[in-house]
Parts: sequence; C-alpha cells; structure tokens
Amino acid sequence: MKTEYGKLTPQIIDELKTAVGTANVVANDPDMLDSYAWDQAGQVWGHMPDAVVRPDGTEQVSNILKIASKYRIPVTPRGAGSGLNGGAVPLAGGIVLSLERMNRILEIDPVNRVAVVEPGVVTNDLCRVAAEKGFLYAGYPMSTETSFIGGNFATNAGGGKVIRYGNTRRHILGAEVVLPSGEVLQLGGRYRKDTWGYSLLQLLVGSEGTLAVATKLIVNLEPKPGKTVNLLACYPDLDILVESVAKVIGSGKKIISCEFMDRDIVKYTTEYLGCMLPEQERSEGYLLIQLEGDTDEELENAYEAVGKICLEAGAFEVFVAESRTDSAAMWNVRQNGLEGMRHHDPYASSSGDIMVPLSSVPEMVKRTKGLGKKFGLEMGIIAHIADGNIHPIPTKPKDMSVEDWAVYSEEFFAELIKEAIALGGVGSGEHGVGHVKQKILMDSKTPVELEVLQGVKKAFDPQNILNPGKMFSPLD
Repeated sequence: MKTEYGKLTPQIIDELKTAVGTANVVANDPDMLDSYAWDQAGQVWGHMPDAVVRPDGTEQVSNILKIASKYRIPVTPRGAGSGLNGGAVPLAGGIVLSLERMNRILEIDPVNRVAVVEPGVVTNDLCRVAAEKGFLYAGYPMSTETSFIGGNFATNAGGGKVIRYGNTRRHILGAEVVLPSGEVLQLGGRYRKDTWGYSLLQLLVGSEGTLAVATKLIVNLEPKPGKTVNLLACYPDLDILVESVAKVIGSGKKIISCEFMDRDIVKYTTEYLGCMLPEQERSEGYLLIQLEGDTDEELENAYEAVGKICLEAGAFEVFVAESRTDSAAMWNVRQNGLEGMRHHDPYASSSGDIMVPLSSVPEMVKRTKGLGKKFGLEMGIIAHIADGNIHPIPTKPKDMSVEDWAVYSEEFFAELIKEAIALGGVGSGEHGVGHVKQKILMDSKTPVELEVLQGVKKAFDPQNILNPGKMFSPLD
C-alpha cells in the first residue's frame, strides 16, 4: 500500500521558518533545490525536494521533525552529499534536512580519549584537530576531505585503515539522536563497553538516516601512531598480486593499510592528476602498503620483511617512500581513483562496493573481471583489499544513453553482488545501500529476516516519514 504523505503548504513553510529562521529554509528556488536533489551516485538518480531546511542545533532538528510528523511530511537527512548510492536523495520530495550548519567540534577530551562533535563536521577537520592534541581519529573513509562525520555514522563508513583500526562503528561511543517524532535520545557515552540492554546506538550506526537523525556524536580517539612508511609494490599479473595479499597481512608486522589499484585506475587517475607512478608502463596492478613501527629499526625491519614477501610472491619491484612528498604522491593516486575514472568518463559508476572474506578475494576479483567482460564494460578496480572490500568502477559504453546506463550498470552490480554473496560476502562494505541498491538488498534477505528488519523501521518510524525508499524503508 502506498504511503500517503502530506503536502508542504505555505503554512507549513512558515512554521519551518519560525523553527529555524527564514534564511535557513529554501523553497521555490529550483536552482538551489537542485543542488540538494542528488548525491555522488549521479544526477540520473536525483529527485527534487520541496524544501531544504538547515537547522543549527538539536532543538531545531527536533522542532523540524515534530512539524513533519504532525503533517506527515517526508524528511531526508543530508550531510555532505558525498554518498555513492543515493542515500541522501529525497525520493518522496518533502524536506531535505541539511546538517551542514551543525559543524562544530565541541570538545576534545584527553582524559577519556574522545571527541564530541556535531554531524556536519568534515572528517578531515576532526582528524586535524585530534592530531594537534596528540590523538588519531581512525574511523574515516577515503573521502576524508569531503565527507561529514554524520554521514560516516549513517553509512558505517570504512576506508584504507580498517584493517588496523576498524570501521566507523568501532569508533562511535555515544550519540544524541532525534527520532521521527521529534523526541531526543541520549545513547552511549564516554565509555568503551557495556552490557546494559539492547544497543540502540549500534543499531543506528549504518542505518542511513532511516531510523533517527544524529545531532551529536561522541567518537573514540586513538593514540597517535608511531613512525610510518609507505611501500608501493608493482606486479606484472593481477592473479599474483591478489594471491600475495594474505601473505602480506600474515607477516606479523604492524600493517595500517593495504590498498589495491589496477592498471586502468592508475592510468586514468595519473592522467587526471598529471603524474606517473613507478613502472607504470608494465604494471598490471599495485599494492600500496602502510606500515608502522615504534622505532626506526622496527620500521626498517618491517618494510624489508614485507617488501621481501611481495618480491617472493611475484612483484617485480617494491618502492619505499623516502619522504612525505613521496608518500603523498602515492596516496594521492589511490584517493583520487574515482575522480580519475570520472575524468575519463563522467558517467563512470561508483556504486560498486562488494565485500567478501579475505580468503575469497582472489576468486572475487576473477569473477569481477569475468562479469565485466560478459557485460562488455571497460572497468577499473580499486580495493581495500586487505579486508576484502572491492570497488569496481565501470564506464558507460559510448553508444549507450545515460538513462539506459543507469539501469544497465545496476544490472551488472546486481549480478556482481550475487557472486559476492555466494562467496560468503555482502553487497556493501562501506558505501551503504541508499536506494540504488535497495532492491538488491531486499532480494538477498529471507522473508523472516525482512519481517524483523522492517519491524525495526516501523518501531522507530511508524509513519514512514524518515528517508523513505532507502534500505528497508518502503516508498510505497
């Protein structure tokens, strides 16, 4: 049965203006509304909101949701809009609840080793401030310079350092959240374990704004890492490269990151950046490995041991970054992989985010390449390969329309996700589900599991006003 929503009337707009101030409600401005209609999944997946409301604190968020609940207006929470699966797209119109003004780092608590932040804080800003205080915020994705902490919370974002530090869920200790009814909950706190009833906090991490809106987060801070070094291992064959990863991870050394880039990703990204990686002409793929050591001697022993493993496994060269400049150049290529593919083709699809056990990575890479050939796609691959998180980025065939490509690319990813599930994995490791992958997600669950999951949604949001059409939230 289709959900019947109320219409955003001039009277309701006036109530919203009273709640947050006239300047912070956008309506009847198509150009401005369009900038909130889509995310990095692409404009083809977009949908126009009726209004954008920009609160400046928990009370204002609560008041917005009380108004929305009263009139049954759909609300789509939005952070930086850097998501890759349409999670912040207002499918039902209504209100986009933008958290961009809630961007304060409220506290760095050195005793409890936590930071207290609002959801609109740019991830890299928190990393920088934490570092100035002698700490590391480790729960950040590769989009650290653009993503918001609130979006990381919403998608349980990961990144290059998951193999050492875990993803966002591991670093969320507490949260202040507002329910669709406007009621406020305080969850968790400045402690690191509890067995004090069901963990609503952990349930909300990764719920993509379908259950509640986070307005304040208490995040874990790690001690600053010791000395680090980056290695770039060049391989003539992808099968050899992938098979070597388990040996690298099993080396016993302090590995912070182990990232994979294939030939096409490197080709188009270095063209985009105007640079070159070593041995680029003959390398089919690279491993970018970051190691940590407490002393220079420990670090040297570590990179010599890991470099030897790579060479014995089949790498023809292993380069050690000798300076911060060298390290930054290596990581710049990895971090700009999507941008490089989209510079080559603006319609390169970014929603590939499959996750498999490490033991299944070699087979999953083979199946990814095989499906790419079956679908006739040119494709680059990057991966947080040490934890089994693979990101294929196919490009649009030249003779295909943008509209047809939106459908065709998701048919490809649907088949790919089936392969990942067959190998003991899932369809998303960090990007989330949004609405781009909702059908695939729903099809992968048993009827009993679906009933439980949709029951959770109904318990939090009985009117289905919060981010409808995402994850287990029906649009009709």
